Amino acid sequence: MTIYFGPAGASESFYAQGHKSSLDMSEWLAKLGLNAYEYQSTRGVKIGGEMAVKLGQLASQQGIRLSMHAPYYINLAARDEEMKRKTKAHLLNALKAASLMGAKVVVFHPGSGSGGDRKEILAGAKSFLKEILNEAEAEGTGTVQLAPETMGKRNQLGSLEEILELCELGPRLVPAVDFGHLNALSGGALVDRPAFAAILELIQERLGRAYIQNLHIHFSPVEFTGAGEKKHGTTLDTNLGPDFAPLAEILVEWGLTPTIICESAGRQAEDAIVYRDIYYRLKEEKKKA
Repeated sequence: MTIYFGPAGASESFYAQGHKSSLDMSEWLAKLGLNAYEYQSTRGVKIGGEMAVKLGQLASQQGIRLSMHAPYYINLAARDEEMKRKTKAHLLNALKAASLMGAKVVVFHPGSGSGGDRKEILAGAKSFLKEILNEAEAEGTGTVQLAPETMGKRNQLGSLEEILELCELGPRLVPAVDFGHLNALSGGALVDRPAFAAILELIQERLGRAYIQNLHIHFSPVEFTGAGEKKHGTTLDTNLGPDFAPLAEILVEWGLTPTIICESAGRQAEDAIVYRDIYYRLKEEKKKA
């Protein structure tokens, strides 16, 4: 089994080197020794069917594992019927495009967690997500999995517990665990192996070993305030956490093979390489021990 490292979207260096199209991305990443790419549809699913198929073909040729990030406008907690209609359309359109390109996972933000009792908001979100899943099955969107993401702000739906509850709705749902967000939400608590291990152990306990074996991970340094996430940084921001090494040690020792998508600001491919190199250095050290 293979571990995957890659960026969310394109680094500034991708454009600086003269590239303009996401169709160039797979070859560019392969030359960097990366093997994952999260296509960004955060401002709407605008990719056409023909281009989605071509993107998938190019990724397959280069051994790149594809995922997609759905639009930011999704809100499972919406009460307004028009907002609910748009949320459903965004998720279904993302699943269709992801299926065409052969992406394994569609990551999405669950929505707002404010404006009422949190448990009632989550219950409404679960009910609406079930409705969307039923429609996705009826439309035949393949085997693409939906991955609600752990969020970094207190007013957002997406604590680890809330994500696990959503994922317990059915096998098509898997968690997208953003460790930068969780670190921000906890006020910087992800500082050592036990802190990371506790997260993985909880996921395994609630969902099963397979869910951590092939976990979809977002990782990057994140600046935060008392309200949670403020902005994403890079590995050059040495004052920002979390540190990848404690997680990498666990991945090596437990034999996990996740997909690790880097969302560093402007340096997502470069920082994915940093994380990849940390992982393989630790893996080599374990072999020699």
